[in-house]
Amino acid sequence: MRKVVLMSLFAIFGLMVVQSCEKGGKNERKVSSHGGDDSHNMGLNCMSCHVKKGQGEGWFVVAGTVYKPNLTQTLPNSTARLYTGPNGTGTVARTIEVDANGNFYTTEDLDFGNGLYPSVQGPTSTKYMSTPITVGTCNNCHGQSTDRIWGE
Repeated sequence: MRKVVLMSLFAIFGLMVVQSCEKGGKNERKVSSHGGDDSHNMGLNCMSCHVKKGQGEGWFVVAGTVYKPNLTQTLPNSTARLYTGPNGTGTVARTIEVDANGNFYTTEDLDFGNGLYPSVQGPTSTKYMSTPITVGTCNNCHGQSTDRIWGE
């Protein structure tokens, strides 16, 4: 919103602005939510842009895309959770809502410790990842070297 207002002021007063692609300074708070549709580039590695000094808004700590079982259509409005133990045991370290485009992301700090165990809750079931993760670049592996993340 602030960017739009500033750009409008610059246009009104005839000022010229050159914007750098490099972002630094403070991180913008960005968290996906059910029904939200601000996300894009489903299936791509979100952290290729959404990192400090990257082109994307916000420095994502965890991000990815959830698909339906056919692995071609995204599964909107599901929920991703990160547990301290396997198969939904331990405590929930973070709950991240999947948006209307099938993407989930957060810039909120997260301690991965010795690893967190992801799950995806769809409308009819919850799927668990059996191995822990220590980084949140989900689409860096899923959809590349392993199957896409899916739920049902």
